[in-house]
Amino acid sequence: MDLNRIQMFAQVVDKGSFTSAAKAMGLTKATVSRKIAELETDTGVQLLYRTTRALKLTEAGSIYYNKIQRILMDLQSAEDQLSASQETIKGNLKIVCPIELGQLFFGRIFARFLEAHPEMTLDAELTNRKVDMIEEGIDILFQVSDVRDSRLQSYRVLNTDKSLVASPDYLARHGTPATPQDLIDHKAIRLKSTHIDGGWRLFDGQQWITIEPEAQLTVNNVTLAREAAIEGLGIATAPTLVAQAAIDEGHLIPLLTDFPMAQTAITLSFPRRAYLPRKYRAFIEYIYLSLFDRRPGEILEIPDFITPPQR
Repeated sequence: MDLNRIQMFAQVVDKGSFTSAAKAMGLTKATVSRKIAELETDTGVQLLYRTTRALKLTEAGSIYYNKIQRILMDLQSAEDQLSASQETIKGNLKIVCPIELGQLFFGRIFARFLEAHPEMTLDAELTNRKVDMIEEGIDILFQVSDVRDSRLQSYRVLNTDKSLVASPDYLARHGTPATPQDLIDHKAIRLKSTHIDGGWRLFDGQQWITIEPEAQLTVNNVTLAREAAIEGLGIATAPTLVAQAAIDEGHLIPLLTDFPMAQTAITLSFPRRAYLPRKYRAFIEYIYLSLFDRRPGEILEIPDFITPPQR
């Protein structure tokens, strides 16, 4: 029995095509196609209907797939259990996090983690796109949004403190807004992405209101929005993490500080598993220990396997 062929077949079904399965497994499409053909020849059963548009399971293929899925899940669970019990922390983690968070916050933490665990490797992608962890084989995902996916174990880690900012030059030309309603008469630098709807949600003292002023520039990157605001193009919303240096240097001025903006949370997610691999646990523990060090009292949710330090 060739377990590789069985895994390839399951990947083809899961991904819906030979091309996607080959990409997920780091193989060529020709290799995957040949291995599935060998599996069908050796078993004497056609498992897939192949058309120019899509793949479809035969009746025999469907029965076979359901059986091997349970077996592969048991094998994965056994591997996870073995990994969870190992003393040496080693292996690779595929990590995805928002661009600005990675650039300004996680870079040094990742480096220190790898120095502490020389047998670990990390593949980190910085992106603001929508990510499907399971389909893409991602181990750890950081997002600035709530996560509603039953396949994932997720924790809300920190709130993202953010505010409206503008340059002294812009405010000298257009005036300083005194209430949220005043924002209607100003120019916005709109930040909009998969996880951000582009509106400004503020509490006016009685209720939450959403302001959508005219925007000449719409971007999906907080750093770009900050730089455009420094140049005086308009008012932008930016997390304190991204804007603080410019504020300290006088390039940007926080606005409407008496009217808080709605905050979103940084979430940490990983695939649900019966046994958490040791490398997952070690990485997540390191992230939380770094946060306990730098942001004590601000952490929202803590996994059961992590013990906060005594202060």
